[in-house]
Amino acid sequence: MASETGLPLWRQRDFRIFWAAQTLSFLGDSFALIALPLLVLQVTGSLARMGLLTAVGGAASVVAAVFAGAVVDRVDRRRLLIACDLVRMALYGLIPLVWMFGPRIWLLYTVLPLCEAVGMLFAVGYVTVVRGLVGTGQLTEANGRLNATAAAAGVLGPLCAGALAAWTGPAAAVGVDAASFGVSAACLSVVRISGRPPDDRSRESQKRQVERHAEHEHPAEHNVSGQRPGERAGLWQDLRAGAAFLYGHPVLRALTALLFVFSFLTLGLNDLVIYHLKHDLGHDDGTVGSVMAAGALGTIVGSLLVARVHRRYGFGPTWTAAVAVSGVAVAGLGWARDVPVVGALCAVFLAGAAVAGTCSMSLRQEVTPEPLLGRVTSAFWTLQYATAPVGAAVLTWAAERHGTAPVAALAGTACVLIALVALATPVRRAGRG
Repeated sequence: MASETGLPLWRQRDFRIFWAAQTLSFLGDSFALIALPLLVLQVTGSLARMGLLTAVGGAASVVAAVFAGAVVDRVDRRRLLIACDLVRMALYGLIPLVWMFGPRIWLLYTVLPLCEAVGMLFAVGYVTVVRGLVGTGQLTEANGRLNATAAAAGVLGPLCAGALAAWTGPAAAVGVDAASFGVSAACLSVVRISGRPPDDRSRESQKRQVERHAEHEHPAEHNVSGQRPGERAGLWQDLRAGAAFLYGHPVLRALTALLFVFSFLTLGLNDLVIYHLKHDLGHDDGTVGSVMAAGALGTIVGSLLVARVHRRYGFGPTWTAAVAVSGVAVAGLGWARDVPVVGALCAVFLAGAAVAGTCSMSLRQEVTPEPLLGRVTSAFWTLQYATAPVGAAVLTWAAERHGTAPVAALAGTACVLIALVALATPVRRAGRG
C-alpha cells in the first residue's frame, strides 16, 4: 500500500476500487434522493411533510455525529464501512417490500433516521480513510475525483430514478439504492487501508504525538485530548477532543461557525426545488429527475476544477467565492419559471457547494493529527449541522405558506452575507494549498 502513495491516482489499486465502490453507492443514493420526497408528496401532497422527513433524518444524523468520531477512532475503519453499507442495504430494502402491500408513511420516518445515523458513521469513517489511501499530498485531488464521479453518478441516477418512478413508482427507485450498498460493501472487502486506529500498545505513543502537536500549535490549551493527567480515556474525553482541536485552530473555528448558518439555510433546498417543479410549475417526476441530473453536472464541474483553483488562489478566496456564488443561485431558484433555468441554477449552486465542501474537507484532513481525525470530523459535522434539521423544516414550512420565491431569495441573500462575513475572519487569510 505504501509503495502506491505518490503514484497517479488512477494507478493506485486500492484507491481505484474504493473510488468505484463509492461511485456505485452515490449512484444508488441519487435514486433515494429523488424517490423518498416523491413518496411523501405522492401520499400527502405536502411540502411541509417532505421537509419534516428531511428534518427527522437530519436530526438523526446530527445525534450520530456526536459519537461517530469516537467510534471511528477506536475500531477497524474498513470493517466499519462494510458494516454500515450492509445495514443500509437491509433498511432501504424494507421500503419497496412493504410498499408492495400499500403506502406506509410511518416506515419512511423510521427507516430514514436510522439510515442517516448509520450514514453519518460511514461518512466520518470515509473521510479518515481517504488520507490512509493516498496520503496528504494528494488529498485535494482525491477528494475532487471522488466528488466528481459521485456527481457523475448523480447525473445518471436522477434521470433513471425519475423515469423509474414515473413508470413503476418511487418505491422501486429506493430498491436500487439498497442494492448499491451491497455492491459497495463487496468492493470495500478487498480494499487495503492504512491509518488503522492504534492498538493498546501504540495508543499511548500516539496520544503523546497529538499533545506535542497541540503544544506547538496552541500552547494555551495544549491538552487537546480533553484529559487531565492520569485520567483514563473515555467517551466524554473523546467527544471533547475533537471540539477542542476545532476551537484551537483559527480557520477551522471560523469555518464551523459559518457553515453552521449555511447548513441551516440550505439543508431543505432539495425539497424546495422538487416542490417548485411539481407544485408551482406543474411538471412530472421525470422532469424532477432531469433537473436534479442537470444540477449534478455542476457538482462534476466544481469537483474537477477545485484542485486547480485551490492551487492558484488559495483556500480563503476559493472557499469564499464558492459560497457567494452558491448564494446567488439559491436566491434565483424560486423566481425561475422555466425548467432549463431551474436546472442551470441548481448546477451553479451545487458547483459552488462542491468547491467549498472539498476545500473544507481537505483542510481538516491536512491539519488534523491522524489519531484525532475521526473525532475532529465528527465534531465539525455535529456543530455544522446542529440546527440544519430545524432549518429544513422552517424553510419548507415557510415556502408552503408564503411561496418558494421569497423564501429562496431570503435564504440565498443570507448565504451571500456568510461569504462577506468570512472576509473578516481567518478564513480570508488561509494560505495557498
